Amino acid sequence: MSHRIDEPAERPNVAPAAGHHHHHHHGDGPVPLGDAARWVVMAILGIAGAAVVVGMFLLWPSSGGEHPIPIQFRSADGGSIRTDTGTVVAQARAECQNQLVGQAVDQSALEIDATADGPCFATTVRLDSGADKGKVVLLQIPTNRAQAGSGPDQPAINPATADQVQPGQPTLGVGNTIRLSTTPGEDGGPRYNFYDFARGSAVVVWAILFILAVVLVAAWKGLRSIIGLVFAFAVLGFFTLPSILEGHSPVAVAVVSASLILFVVLYLAHGVSMRTSAALVGTLVSLLFAGLLSWLAIRTMHIAGLSGDQSMSLQLYQGTISMTGLLLAGFIIGALGVLNDVTITQASATFELAAAGEPSRLATFRAAMRVGRDHIASTVYTLVFAYAGSALPLLLLFSVAAQPFGSLVTTDQVAIELARAFVGGIAIAMSVPLTTAVAASLVTINPRR
Repeated sequence: MSHRIDEPAERPNVAPAAGHHHHHHHGDGPVPLGDAARWVVMAILGIAGAAVVVGMFLLWPSSGGEHPIPIQFRSADGGSIRTDTGTVVAQARAECQNQLVGQAVDQSALEIDATADGPCFATTVRLDSGADKGKVVLLQIPTNRAQAGSGPDQPAINPATADQVQPGQPTLGVGNTIRLSTTPGEDGGPRYNFYDFARGSAVVVWAILFILAVVLVAAWKGLRSIIGLVFAFAVLGFFTLPSILEGHSPVAVAVVSASLILFVVLYLAHGVSMRTSAALVGTLVSLLFAGLLSWLAIRTMHIAGLSGDQSMSLQLYQGTISMTGLLLAGFIIGALGVLNDVTITQASATFELAAAGEPSRLATFRAAMRVGRDHIASTVYTLVFAYAGSALPLLLLFSVAAQPFGSLVTTDQVAIELARAFVGGIAIAMSVPLTTAVAASLVTINPRR
């Protein structure tokens, strides 16, 4: 069933069939809209909007704030890491002791003694940017053979994996475009090292495919949702992250950011109407409820949020940021998408059912809840499996840890994902009757006769 979000849920006037009387309720028109409910919803949204504006004013990061660069993103001179792009033009098996590794030289000056079972992949990269553009750089990527030796304490070579690249090393091939970091060499010249793959063009292509798919199927509404998505990332980049780094409460910043995103995205994607307003009220209240649940889950499950490498790095970088607060902020922002999906669907279903001729607001609520129960069941699966998928590498490691299952699922890292799933599921379950009740109080009842 296709729901038209931004159209009023009104039924056309149909002439009565011959031999039947046309019944009217409350005069010659349909039962009027619940004016009291409309004013209550408008008042709630007005207060919430004013609170968001005040919150942004109080939490807005000061202009020009500079922060020290974390160690892992810092170059040898203390500045940010500088990278140049390059293209892999040749690759051969060779020994690992070439003296030209990392130096920018002319193609004619590069000599590689290729051997069929060499322990390293000698990879020639042509520089496509920077001061040495046009020159080539030799990178040596060690295989598992480089770890083996002939001594009694040396690990034996596993023939099945001997020629594979060592864990943590990049698997490069001719034609790959990569980024190379530069560090000062002993002779004062730069030394080049593999930094990352250059994914710019691939990301752009996939972004275009994503936009085309959404716009072709959802038309103008899909384009508005893309614009809303861009706005949401702009809020996160220009307000949320700088404000948290400046020392403001991560929870307060997350609540203000999420509320601002909801106001703009919902009305932009679905139009300004009472059904969108009903969804917005349901989402805002459910979001606050999810925040309270997240706080309770973190407190009762004693989640520290320090088990991940990124969290530890951030704590070392800036110890003033509350990791518990940051974890709670992540819970709140992470609940945005799924709550938005559930509430807008419920509001739409409620208005469509009322337009289809449900005899009362109570009947409309009950019919919409039948839709909502199915939505809850499917969305909970989506939510839990999404979190399980993101934690799959961790689960694989734990599966071979020879520890009791009960001990593994209660570790800090797994408990975080479980708490997110539990909190999100409870918030979804609560958002359905709440949003349905708000929408049912706003619909125009025009029963079938």
